[in-house]
Amino acid sequence: MIAVSASDDAIRTSELVTIERMVNHLPVFADYDVERIKEVSNAVFDMLAEEEGLDILWATVQTTLPSRLFDTAYAMACDVVAADGTAREGELRLLEDMRYELNIDRLLASAIEAGARARHRVL
Repeated sequence: MIAVSASDDAIRTSELVTIERMVNHLPVFADYDVERIKEVSNAVFDMLAEEEGLDILWATVQTTLPSRLFDTAYAMACDVVAADGTAREGELRLLEDMRYELNIDRLLASAIEAGARARHRVL
């Protein structure tokens, strides 16, 4: 979630609020220590500053996150992208990389993306 928010070089308030809301309310984060958010954010920023930062990021995700949660991670990343109402080029590229690196089925990805767009529409 942090990586997709930072992927367009601007972390928006709506994206941060969305991340905070998910961490506070989704069952997958029930045992997560919210004090770690800053530490994890800094680690992600450091990774992305490296020349091979995305490779390091994906290797870290693949080794620390159970594969059964890869689609959950993709869904949360899509919600962060949709949070401000505009999917920017850097965000879309990162989502594309994420689909590939986490082996997210294209049909499932399309359904997840449509759900994120629907949840974040405004009148």
